[in-house]
Amino acid sequence: MSIFSSQPADSSAQPGEINCQIKPEGPIYTGLSGNELYCLESIGYKPGNLLVGNAVFALGVIGGIKSSLRTAVGGEIAQVTNMIAEGRRLSLERFSNELMQNGASAATGVTSELVFHPDNVEFLSVGSAISPSNPGNGARFTSASDGQELFCQVDAGYDPIDFVFGNVAYSIGVARGLLGGLKEMVRGEVTQFSNIFNQTRNLALERIINEARTKNANSVVGIKTTILPVGVSGVQEMVMIGTASYNPQLSAATSLTEGVITSDLTAEEMWNVTKLGYAPLKLILGTSVFSLGLAGGIKASFRNLVKGEVKVLSELIYGAREQSLKRVHDQAEAIGADDVLGIKTYIYDIGSGVIEFLAIGTAVKRMQGLGTRSEQLPPQAIIRDKDTFVNVTETSYGVSLQTPIR
Repeated sequence: MSIFSSQPADSSAQPGEINCQIKPEGPIYTGLSGNELYCLESIGYKPGNLLVGNAVFALGVIGGIKSSLRTAVGGEIAQVTNMIAEGRRLSLERFSNELMQNGASAATGVTSELVFHPDNVEFLSVGSAISPSNPGNGARFTSASDGQELFCQVDAGYDPIDFVFGNVAYSIGVARGLLGGLKEMVRGEVTQFSNIFNQTRNLALERIINEARTKNANSVVGIKTTILPVGVSGVQEMVMIGTASYNPQLSAATSLTEGVITSDLTAEEMWNVTKLGYAPLKLILGTSVFSLGLAGGIKASFRNLVKGEVKVLSELIYGAREQSLKRVHDQAEAIGADDVLGIKTYIYDIGSGVIEFLAIGTAVKRMQGLGTRSEQLPPQAIIRDKDTFVNVTETSYGVSLQTPIR
């Protein structure tokens, strides 16, 4: 049984229908900042309206799902993955329809978010339309990059084609239950679970690459990775979003990566490494799952401690970190990379004295013929916009407000 119903929660609309209206003449209302406006004008685009596409699905009965998860063991739950992907695609399709209704040719800063309402989940896509300053110029595209990021990427030679995503839903709660059997296990890596989590997390990357191939792209840049709960206890989604692009300078790089390079470098970093003659090759993930061998779990190990080093945890986390980084190193070496940049590390307490250590970064290689169109970036491309609206009601009143989660 699926986690979501396949029908929109709004029964007044027929399945598959979308209520679009031509936007009236008048002032443009946009999500673009002043800095984004400057950057976009520099590459020949003017602002359009802020656009939205959404789809609201009803949360289904989850009892059947929980029963079916007993064999998942931390792996993918394909039924949930496919339903979430369907919702994301539907909201993006409606966003694209609204883009056409507005007479715009492109959109920047496109998102794909999940917003949980009582008994429902909303798939939400938001972005700002843009059009060529000179009619007839410019390609049609949608991009996950905001106006500043888009400037950096275009100037580094990456022409945007389309917003793309890859996702995977997987079980954590089931793994926690099964890991109870590891209580008597000696400390060290649990190889079977390391392999499962490595495979599962790389599915999202494989899917965003496959979607880029369907767009005739040779790169996916500006990838942002998010892990979030999906409304079922013990189930999470890992989603990667980015911009499928084409860069004619990448023929040597793509020969090492089966036709598509992937990168989670920021747009400014991408510009800088291109200026230095480096091409990104692949977004790399390394995961290791380690057991403490403690019956009560990690928290239980602290109960009788007063102060001082917890040596067993020091050794465990050190070993997990080293194993994850070794997997990153081995993957980079396999594709002939010179370096792995921007490595970020995360630790997750899976339960029963078991942790997952995740390392993620972008492998790069120095190559001939790479360069940027400008000698340097303008300040407007790197200045971070400041928040001018601050909402502290959630922390002030201790309530859980619904906020979009990318």
